[in-house]
Amino acid sequence: MKFKQKDVQNQRIEKISSNHLVIGIDIAKQIHVARSVNFRGIELGKPCKFSNNENGFKRFLEWISNLLKKYEKTCVIIGMEPTGHYWSNLAYWLIAQNLEVVVVNPYLVKKNKENRDNSPTKNDTKDALVIADMVRNGYYSELMLPTKEYKALRETMSIREFITKQRISVKNQIHRWLDLWFPEYPNVFKDWSCKTSMVTLRLFPTPAEIKILKPEEILSRWREKMKRIGTFKTAQMLIEEAQKSIANEDGTVQAKIHLTFLLDQYEQLTLQLEDIEKQVLSLLEKIPETAQIQELKGMGPIFTAGVLAQTGKLSDYEHGNQVMRLAGLHLGEDSSGKHKGKTVITKRGRSQLRKVLYLIAMNFAKNNPEFRALHEHNVTVKKMRKKQSLLKLCGKIARILVGIVRNGERYNPERVYVLQQAA
Repeated sequence: MKFKQKDVQNQRIEKISSNHLVIGIDIAKQIHVARSVNFRGIELGKPCKFSNNENGFKRFLEWISNLLKKYEKTCVIIGMEPTGHYWSNLAYWLIAQNLEVVVVNPYLVKKNKENRDNSPTKNDTKDALVIADMVRNGYYSELMLPTKEYKALRETMSIREFITKQRISVKNQIHRWLDLWFPEYPNVFKDWSCKTSMVTLRLFPTPAEIKILKPEEILSRWREKMKRIGTFKTAQMLIEEAQKSIANEDGTVQAKIHLTFLLDQYEQLTLQLEDIEKQVLSLLEKIPETAQIQELKGMGPIFTAGVLAQTGKLSDYEHGNQVMRLAGLHLGEDSSGKHKGKTVITKRGRSQLRKVLYLIAMNFAKNNPEFRALHEHNVTVKKMRKKQSLLKLCGKIARILVGIVRNGERYNPERVYVLQQAA
């Protein structure tokens, strides 16, 4: 399939022939609704309601079989909204039955709901027909569900994202605790999560406990918990900051309980994050594309996993622009008549893929020599804003990744410089 959107749209429309039974499914948690049309949009048969379980799926398959015989159709294409997570099991099951499944954008379903009846009415039965109409008109996307290592990688990266967010939340709460109960603490430990600091927060977190101690006593307590202890100067600074602390001492018992709970959570989440990242590395070893991708300087295992978890097999893509569209990084504008709208990214795509591509671009602009030179060229010569330049780098990164994987080539840094000079 071609990668330019106008060509893709034409191909999708041409694909629907008079032999096709076009089916739209409105997805729900318990009861799905399906309706069918022919290539002209004429409804065939009655709507089918089926449960989100094996018996319901078989009933749906039987309904399709009856329609194929009754209307003498030979091909089936099934469209559905990727609603939450409720559509996933049905999609995998239908693909296992060798049926073609495509997805439609829920936003477009809402926009197209008045096409037939010029009415704002919305219900499951109507939505199923709207989806079927969209499919026959080519307003759909091919479904590329991850399988095997790619599916496992997506689930693992999803867990990592969840743990990372929880860990950041706990870190922020610890920062808040220190601001309230020991605001001078960062003057001693720039990084509160270092080993010595963590032990200190466990043993004597409040200024009231520290200011009555001597440096030797603090060193002795540290020695009980760790082999490499802080210096005498650090202990002395800790006491000095505690003696001039502005923190209120009321409620320190409850504050210590709160801090202990937060530290326990932080340490547990840190261990879980380390374990998940080991699993990510193990999965990447099973994916052949990993070695080629990581030839790019700055493309570490987490970045690699982040991309592959969202895109799946990169060699399945014709062009990097498809990855950009999948991420919602393709450009759009709102212009009419004499009004020229501002060109912005559409954000109609996977937010996690958009996030990881942008982080990769930021990293490359700082640490990758050829991309750093290209970023400087965009900013100084082409007078782009830094954010614009980074978004442009996202596109170049996507095209390079798809290109080297699809063609089986090794990454060649010199070609980036050639492209820069040509630009």
